[in-house]
Parts: sequence; structure tokens; C-alpha cells
Amino acid sequence: MGPISSTVPRRRAAPVPVSGSKPRTTTAAQSPTRSSARQLAASDQNLARQRDDLIALHMSMATRIARSFAGRGMEPEDLTQVAMLELVRVAGRFDESHGVAFAHYAYPCIVGAVKRHFRNSGWSLHVTRRMQELHLQTSRAIPDLTQLLGHTPTVPELAIHLQLSEKDTFDGLHSRFAYQTRSLNLPAGNAEEGELGELLGGLDGRLEAVPDRHALAQCVAELPARERSILYLRFVDDLTQREIAKQLGISQMHVSRLLSGSLEVLRALLSNQ
Repeated sequence: MGPISSTVPRRRAAPVPVSGSKPRTTTAAQSPTRSSARQLAASDQNLARQRDDLIALHMSMATRIARSFAGRGMEPEDLTQVAMLELVRVAGRFDESHGVAFAHYAYPCIVGAVKRHFRNSGWSLHVTRRMQELHLQTSRAIPDLTQLLGHTPTVPELAIHLQLSEKDTFDGLHSRFAYQTRSLNLPAGNAEEGELGELLGGLDGRLEAVPDRHALAQCVAELPARERSILYLRFVDDLTQREIAKQLGISQMHVSRLLSGSLEVLRALLSNQ
């Protein structure tokens, strides 16, 4: 019998990797990854095409919405830009799996964006949101009601149509003046009239004296008739004490005493008020 080692099959040694060589990867391992990447790329391209198609098909809708807000103090180009930007935004977020038509989803979004633009940028003066809503209601109702009645509706007619009070209707109609204000540097008319700002009145110091004059008149009314006459001749007719004395037939010294006494009484009466 020969040696046992000669009857046992020998194992082949594993190949030793050569320095610098790269490990081989199987095609089976690479195939799913490459396929998934291609599918994702194709899906992204399809979504981009669908978004572009939605935008192209509904640009006219966005334009119509922007035009419906024209004539209210803002540039039509600005309104169109706001509507288009919102169209692009909602097209990127639209999910057709929800079962809603894109137009039904996009329309209120675009209208809301234009309204927000009006609230934030369209008013030269601060106007409450309630007043802005009244303005929109009245301005939209006027064309339809004019066609229905055959004449421009009055405030009561518009109030009945909108089911609003006449005050709210009036406020909504006149709030349009807050959209645009005029610069005080604009010409007032022709070149000779100057600018609008030059027509505005300045501070009148005499207005501050009105309450004091009223209080003084009440105090003077409490004086005797002769003292009232002396005060009138002195401070209204601007006569001298000598002229007053001659007119009243009394001495100048007496006029001086009566005048001084009257002024002291007036000071006391005014200080007590």
C-alpha cells in the first residue's frame, strides 16, 4: 500500500491577485444599478416634459387672469409676470394622481397670487384687507350691473346687488384712490402755478390762539360796560389813553386806573379756568 497522501486529491491554491490589478465585478451586479439609473433619468425627463407642456397649455389662462385685474393702479406687465411665475410654481407641484384637472388646481392658485401681490405692493396708502375686498367686490360688480340696468349703478343699487350696506359700498368705491398717490412735485397746472406742494398751506400760529381768544371773550363779558368799552377802544381801535379819556369825558389818570384794574381781573379769571 502506498502512502495515504498520494490518494487524497490536492486543493488548488487560490489565485494570488497581482499587484495593481482591479478586482473583477460581475455584469449581473452592475445591471440592476444601471437600469435603475436609466429609469430615474427617463422619469425625470418625462416629468420635466409634462411640466413644460402644462405651462405651455395654460399660459393663456394665466394671461387672462392677469388682465382681469388690469386698470386698478398696477402695470399689466407686472401682473402678467406674477401670474406666470405662479403658473410655473404650481406646474412643478402638480400631482395628477390626485385626480384633479390641472386647470382646476392652478386657477385659484394664480388668482390668489395676484391678489397677494395687490395686497403687498398695489396700495400707495395702507388699506385694511376688508377695504381691499370691498374694492374688489364693487369694481367687479359695476360692469355687470351697468349692462343689466342700462346705466352706471348708484351706490344704493350696488349695495342691494352685493348685499352690502351703503357705507361699505361707498368705502369700497372710494378706496381705489389709495392705489396711486400723486407727487407733490407734480405741476399744479400751468408753469406759472408752480408745484402741487406749493399750494398746501403752512402752519398758522393764529390757530393756536383761538381757544385763548374764546376764553378771553367770556371773561371780558363779565366786566362792567365802561371797562369793556375802554378795553375795546384801547386794544381794538388802538386809541391812546388820552384819546380814550377825551372820548369818555374822564381824566387820563382815571382811564389808566380802570384799564389796569380790568387787566388784573381778566388775568385772575383766566388763571382760574
